[in-house]
Amino acid sequence: MTEDLSSVEAPVPLPAAEGLFSVSPHAAHLNHGSFGAVPLPVQRAQEALRAEHERDPDLFFADLPDRIAAARRRIAADLATDPDRLAMVSNVTEAAAIALDSIPFAPGDRILVTDHGYGAVTQAAARRAAEAGAELVVAELPVDAPDERAVREAVLAAVDGRTTVAVLDRITSPTARAVASPALVAELRERGVTTLVDGAHAPGMLPDPVDPNADFWFGNLHKWAFAPRATGVLSVRPEWTARVRPLALSWEHHRGFPYSVEWRGTCDYTPWLAAPAGFELLRELGTEAVAAHNSSLAAYGQRALVERAGLRALPATPGVWMRSVRLPEGRFETEESARALVAGVWQRLGVRVAVRPWAGGGVLRVSAQLYNRAAEYERLADGLAEVLKN
Repeated sequence: MTEDLSSVEAPVPLPAAEGLFSVSPHAAHLNHGSFGAVPLPVQRAQEALRAEHERDPDLFFADLPDRIAAARRRIAADLATDPDRLAMVSNVTEAAAIALDSIPFAPGDRILVTDHGYGAVTQAAARRAAEAGAELVVAELPVDAPDERAVREAVLAAVDGRTTVAVLDRITSPTARAVASPALVAELRERGVTTLVDGAHAPGMLPDPVDPNADFWFGNLHKWAFAPRATGVLSVRPEWTARVRPLALSWEHHRGFPYSVEWRGTCDYTPWLAAPAGFELLRELGTEAVAAHNSSLAAYGQRALVERAGLRALPATPGVWMRSVRLPEGRFETEESARALVAGVWQRLGVRVAVRPWAGGGVLRVSAQLYNRAAEYERLADGLAEVLKN
């Protein structure tokens, strides 16, 4: 059933969020889903860690692996998962590379991805397939599917006896749709398919972000969980932890997972150490209040684009803080034209958006965060028709 947007209203801004971010007031930043924005209290927590680091680098590094482990335990509690199966990473792109490199493939095996997947993760799967003599299979998901059943059926239709691995998004980046539902992951597991779930947008947004049935699950904390960039996590089922191959060997390799994955010598670990402050801030603001505000505001933004710009809404997943619309038929089907539209929207309207090229008409995505206001989406919608003409 298609959602009725006509009754969607913009939520009242949360008073506690006033002055919480340093995002420029001269821009309408409707693209939080790409890079996030770090709240000021979390920025200050990281700045304090950097100052501590510079005062005495030797002392700071002396017990750093264990400090990272302590931060990981706090984060695992917020994600309601086991800290011993969780490792800190920079982002999901890195986590996907680690997971794919840890899985043995034989010639003729098939790695399943979807056409809604994040480009860098899909490229990593393609490279791993080429190295192993495996085959990359792309399941085409219906863009306008009204519910998760059609998505599930499209994924399962692409699975056969040679499918050994499936790389699926919990929430897709371009279309903001749920793919790797717990039910689908469980069904793939029953069929003997190893599952890699890209949960880039799940932490901070979804109440139960980590799927315990996924063999490998990875998510970003710098999008919706208020962590500094670059902070992500990789969750691995117990039967795989001994087989995890870190991207580089380190002095912590002998301790095994997760220490072997986390330690990278003289890197900047302050984002990871400050990440628990992001979850703490979410709790102070009220996780349910933040979720209600952001999901309602994203829906309002989609309504404005439909009613004021004449675009078509793509089906939405309840509770997600991003919404997408379909651009005019036959336009923005290439990377070059999509980038040109992003640049044009910024130059003409002062609005940041995400655009993904798509056959039959590109996809434009807006995000919603506490610093956004209804007028920003209205500004985008009112000016978009003129931008599209050029």
